[in-house]
Amino acid sequence: MYAVIFKAKTGQQDAQYSQMVSIMRDLAFEQYNCQDFIAVTEGNQEIAISYWQNEDDILRWHQNAQHAVAQQLGREKWYASYTVEVVKIERRYTFGESI
Repeated sequence: MYAVIFKAKTGQQDAQYSQMVSIMRDLAFEQYNCQDFIAVTEGNQEIAISYWQNEDDILRWHQNAQHAVAQQLGREKWYASYTVEVVKIERRYTFGESI
C-alpha cells in the first residue's frame, strides 16, 4: 500500500476550490482506486493524506486531465506553496476500530 501526503500553505480558497475538491475526491475513488482520503486545515496549513493499493494508480491519477487543471488552479490561486510525498507503507498497526 502507498500513501500520498500533500502539505500546503493555503492561498485564496473560494467556492470553486470546494467544488473542485469534491470532484477530485470522487474521481480518485471512482476511477483510480483510491482507498481512503483524509484532509485537515488549520490556519493557513493544509495536509491531505490519500491511500492507494499501488503506485500505478497514483501515476494514472497524477496524469488525469481534470487533475492537471486542478493542479494548475492550485498553483495560480489556491495555494501559496505545497509539497507532495509518495511513500510506501511497510507496516501498519491498528488499535480498536479502524478510522
